[in-house]
Amino acid sequence: MTIKTLSSREVYRNRWMRVREDAILRPDGSQGIYGVVEKPEAAMIIPVQDGRVYMVQQYRYTAGARYWEFPQGTWETRPEASAEEIARGELREETGLAAGRLMLLARIHIAYGFLAQGMHVFVATELTQHRAQPEQEEGDLVCASFSWDEFHQMASDGRIADAQTLAGYALLREKHPELAG
Repeated sequence: MTIKTLSSREVYRNRWMRVREDAILRPDGSQGIYGVVEKPEAAMIIPVQDGRVYMVQQYRYTAGARYWEFPQGTWETRPEASAEEIARGELREETGLAAGRLMLLARIHIAYGFLAQGMHVFVATELTQHRAQPEQEEGDLVCASFSWDEFHQMASDGRIADAQTLAGYALLREKHPELAG
């Protein structure tokens, strides 16, 4: 099925995203609109060492609560940065960890019903600890490590509610079960 874009107009833009509205033509000849949020490519990192996984917790405004998740983010100011550069940078910023080894698990789409953004999912091993350097928007960020049993309990009781984190864990279990506990 192919949908043809008839026109596109920008509705809103800020440092982190662009929102556009597209007039479309469906294969059956009917017309409609799509609202699309565009964001730069993102990276998520699953830091694993000695049977433990590192996660971050922060207040998520749109959800109105704090949740645990794997470190993740984009670099709006450096759109030319590679996915690996973003992953290494986000890991260091949010946790203070440096990865001796970084392996790409997959590239996934985030909420592709309305969001044009891909996320590269990495697993990081051979970790060394340095000082975290969170951005101003991440000033309330907390980092901790958990056993895989604790991770499963947190997912079960809702302390982990991030879809990308849960998808990343599923990829890790599939591709590197020896690391996934």
